[in-house]
Amino acid sequence: MNKDRRKEIDTIRDRIELLRDEMDSIKSDIENVRDEEQDYYDNMPESFQQADKGYAAEAAVGALEEALSGIEDFDIDSITSSLETAAE
Repeated sequence: MNKDRRKEIDTIRDRIELLRDEMDSIKSDIENVRDEEQDYYDNMPESFQQADKGYAAEAAVGALEEALSGIEDFDIDSITSSLETAAE
């Protein structure tokens, strides 16, 4: 690999680090919303939990969990490692 391509990979890695920071922030925001929705559900009277509002809150919590799982599946370390290998 020549010097120019290595430099381009270094620039990409820098961008990935910015992305990592943003993904961490997004993950934290989703966790906060999920926790608030879970608290909302947990503090509902049982009769509401077994009604449309409760079902909607449970579905929202489940969807937020899926979003978090998707973020965790995004393997930035693997991407960075592959770029480092390419730059050798």
